[in-house]
Amino acid sequence: MRLLIIEDEVPLSKTLSEELRKVDYQIDTAENLGDARYYLGIRNYDLVLLDWMLPDGKGIDIIEEIKEKFSKTSIIMISEKEDKESEIEALKSGADDYIKKPFDFEILLVRIEAKLRFGTSNIIKINNLIINPEEEKIIYNDEEIELKGKPFEVLTHLAMHKDQIVSKEQLLDAIWEEPELVTPNVIEVAINQIRQKMDKPLNITTIETVRRRGYRFCFPKKITP
Repeated sequence: MRLLIIEDEVPLSKTLSEELRKVDYQIDTAENLGDARYYLGIRNYDLVLLDWMLPDGKGIDIIEEIKEKFSKTSIIMISEKEDKESEIEALKSGADDYIKKPFDFEILLVRIEAKLRFGTSNIIKINNLIINPEEEKIIYNDEEIELKGKPFEVLTHLAMHKDQIVSKEQLLDAIWEEPELVTPNVIEVAINQIRQKMDKPLNITTIETVRRRGYRFCFPKKITP
């Protein structure tokens, strides 16, 4: 699961990211709305921890943008505001939860787990193809397909951006925690595994190469004999 922390209090942001990584969450951090929009432009997040007040505006101002682009992403607002009106405003604006500072990390963790467990499903359904990111499972015509690890993540990311061209660099940034340490050919390896383990055996095309630009999820697209 990947989380984005939008918080300008650096010590708090650092503590949250360190503690959440200990329980196997992938974390990105942003100190302002500008940085947050950058990350939201290149990656998908299961949940966003959003501070109320940021250097370049109110956190509440980005909620609608997040929900319009990623309707399945949960948002937990964290705020020093203790009045009931602020909590109501945040929830009415689209936040899924509201936690007042200072908070106990264990309580926050339970709230995060609850939102990820009971929030909107991330399951992708396209005709007779089902991709379940939460269980790393693919089902086609009621048969489970064996595809795990990075190839699965590449397929899932492209499926989430169906009909869009996604470059190698965008895939690296979205999926690899340290993209600068790997070469772009790992994408080619992952795409090849998808085609070998899924496309060819099932006689379908899920991903097409767009020369010099990247890849596009194109299912359903039957291969003609």
